[in-house]
Amino acid sequence: MRMRLPALTKRFKRCDFLTLSLLHHHPHLSLRSLNQIHAHLLVSGAIADPFAAAKLLSLVSLSGDLDHSRFLFSHLPRRSTFLYNSLIKTHLERDLFYECLSLYKQMLALGFSPNNYTFSFLLRACVGVSSLLDGKKFHAHIVRLGWESYDFVQNGLIHMYSSCGCVDSARKLFDQSLSKDVITWTAMVHGYVKSGHISFARAMFEQMPERNAVSWSTMITAYAQSGEFREALKLFNEMQVVGVCPNHAGIVGALSACGFLGALEQGKWIHAFVERNGMELDRILGTALIDMYAKCGYIETAWQVFDAMIERDVFAFTSMISGLSNHGHSKKAVDLFDRMQVEGVRPNEVTFICVLSACGRMGLVERGREIFKSMNEIYGIEPGVEHYGSLVDLLGRAGLFEEAKRIIKDMPMEPDSYVLGALLNACTVHGNMELGRQMVESLAEFGLDHSGVHVLLSNMYASASRWEDVMKVRKRMEEKKVRKLPGCSMIEVDGMACEFVAGDRSHLQMEEILVIVKGMDKQMKSSGDDPYLMEFNDFQIGVT
Repeated sequence: MRMRLPALTKRFKRCDFLTLSLLHHHPHLSLRSLNQIHAHLLVSGAIADPFAAAKLLSLVSLSGDLDHSRFLFSHLPRRSTFLYNSLIKTHLERDLFYECLSLYKQMLALGFSPNNYTFSFLLRACVGVSSLLDGKKFHAHIVRLGWESYDFVQNGLIHMYSSCGCVDSARKLFDQSLSKDVITWTAMVHGYVKSGHISFARAMFEQMPERNAVSWSTMITAYAQSGEFREALKLFNEMQVVGVCPNHAGIVGALSACGFLGALEQGKWIHAFVERNGMELDRILGTALIDMYAKCGYIETAWQVFDAMIERDVFAFTSMISGLSNHGHSKKAVDLFDRMQVEGVRPNEVTFICVLSACGRMGLVERGREIFKSMNEIYGIEPGVEHYGSLVDLLGRAGLFEEAKRIIKDMPMEPDSYVLGALLNACTVHGNMELGRQMVESLAEFGLDHSGVHVLLSNMYASASRWEDVMKVRKRMEEKKVRKLPGCSMIEVDGMACEFVAGDRSHLQMEEILVIVKGMDKQMKSSGDDPYLMEFNDFQIGVT
């Protein structure tokens, strides 16, 4: 039950620090109430107590007004290392890393000596700004002042070096440490992950005498980000077996793996776990769920998650726009892009790629031109090669080949396979043989004539029954030793992701699968449908 301020101060007038301790459990105080507390401490003289002053600083910081915290700090009658640590920690918790480093310089200039707690905060600030130089300076200070033997200082140094790319220095400190705990081991695992040595990270992970949720999540995220999605999910399942409850990062990594593998049932289980444990559907977790459901084909469920999010940032909007566009709901994707701007969310580079792709699929040429133009003129974003590729694809799909060629010619950078391939694909759709041949020659000139380019040209000739040209393309592929990468698809059956590669018949149930596929093909053809075309059923999602 919340007590009134006068009652609190009267009740504990003999012990102002106890008053502040109790007030710490009532963080929703106005600045006016906090100023009253400040005045009461000044009158009683308790403000000279560094612990009381630090508690007051903490309360003011909880109010969200850091300017007021700094003002209060500057007017304290006495300062100390303890008070500087409190203020540095407050700024660190708000990700104000440069301010932490500035406060340290001020602290030294006024003659206050840092202690082990000071350095534990400062090393985390170095990680925040990726400043190896500052980290090395602090390491020198730590050694000179004799704080290097403290466990949390050692852990901070290992984490700082590993996060800043000096995994060898981190490993040297790790090997020298006499009391390694789970935080020390996890910092080293994180270091190997950060440097791209996933196998070393896994070896270190397997050697850990104790693992916590952070340790497991570090490896799960590492596998998900490096494209080893099966291993990520395998590790996530092992984590459940040993009884470790996944944290936020582990869940996001597992959801990412589910999306790429099409493991819908496992993704649904993770979603249910989130709801069952009352985890907040924040921007990161909500976006991961949207992405997972969209990649698994459940665009309606993805929209429900998006709609349920209390706070949506550019990543949530972009993920939803991408999902709508990829599932044939291009108009809704463009409408959502408009709504995003109305709500004051600023689009980023990826957002523009997704919405330009949606315009291309709908044939919204004029709208696509406007959006492309707005990138630089309104948002100050310089279009990259992917944006030019999306614009070329938009124009090519509409048959505007001359404009597309002019865009490629005027690009401020060399066109890549994505840009030229987009135009080649449009040539295939519209049967523009001569321009298609020119595109292949251009790709060959840039050394970008990979198997997909040759296959596109071959298919274009085949669609026009130009079989001699088809044979020439195939022969050229043989001469250049260009190999076509086999197509691959995945499907989830009873919670297990099954992978199918073109030409591979190693699946144990391949004969039964082929019988069913042939039956489906025959049934679709008998009903007059083309088995290679797919229609998308629309749904109502209320984009306004």
